[in-house]
Amino acid sequence: MKPNLLSGIQPTGRLHLGNYLGALDNFVKLQNSGRYNCFFFIADLHSLTEDFKPKDKNQQILNLMADYLAAGLDPKKSTIFIQSQVSANSELAWILNTITPFGELSRMTQFKDKSKDQASNINVGLFSYPILMTADVILYDAHFVPVGEDQIQHLELSRSLARKFNKRFGKTFVEPQPLLTEVPRLMSLNNPSKKMSKSQPQGCLFIDDSPAIVKKKIMSATTDSGKEIKYDLKKKAGISNMITIYAALSEKSIKGIEKEFNGESYAVFKKSLAKLINKYFADYLKKKKALLANPSKLKKIVNQGAKKANKIANSKMNKVRDHLGLL
Repeated sequence: MKPNLLSGIQPTGRLHLGNYLGALDNFVKLQNSGRYNCFFFIADLHSLTEDFKPKDKNQQILNLMADYLAAGLDPKKSTIFIQSQVSANSELAWILNTITPFGELSRMTQFKDKSKDQASNINVGLFSYPILMTADVILYDAHFVPVGEDQIQHLELSRSLARKFNKRFGKTFVEPQPLLTEVPRLMSLNNPSKKMSKSQPQGCLFIDDSPAIVKKKIMSATTDSGKEIKYDLKKKAGISNMITIYAALSEKSIKGIEKEFNGESYAVFKKSLAKLINKYFADYLKKKKALLANPSKLKKIVNQGAKKANKIANSKMNKVRDHLGLL
């Protein structure tokens, strides 16, 4: 029997290339590997911890679902669902709250980091985020969770809470294991000293940018005063960032790219990179446009995913309630 694997993305705006390479592209590869029983969800409840406009949230959710499907996630191969459509997630999170030591939760470094980023909105949900994440994971008996280094601490808490519940109330949950993913660190195109971010759209490559916008952003991207197409993060941060993007999308080695463009100008390299990006995402753009043009079909897929997820989640919650002595 295949082990379960679970992960999700928050619907907080358009996905940029860093989001794609760091999560969505990896989701599709894990799904298509045939090694796992995959669960991929849209973490809309998690996204409520940030400032948002209710009138935009519905469209953000559908837009991300379209991203999932257009990028290659397949409802026939994976269970794809929206977090808020499975009420068991929230119920289990409350139960886990009652066995989570306050001190352990207060040590989460990501809470401290996010509190700095949104100092005017340090809410309780931001603090208890790892508990809802734990519920997301253990509710579906996820053996593996693909994560970056920044999520390891949260997953260790998930393992601890699953173990604690099992010891106190009887064997109920699987202890999830991290599936570390190597993610290329992409920097802003116009400020390569900072990470690529939605908050700086001009230096950010969104995966649904039009070919014309992609070309414009790449051609105007910051480089340096030199001429050599060479990877050197300290001396040539801008061109090194673009080489990283080229390598990730072409699956060529950095050395191979340096050799291919030896003696060429930055302009030639940039034109080639823009062409590569547009070719890579051409099929995705067509599929996403078609999906968003047919919202009823998109919602049907969403509802089918919710039905599958609820069946599994409700079965697990029946076991949880029984072990807790709840009627």
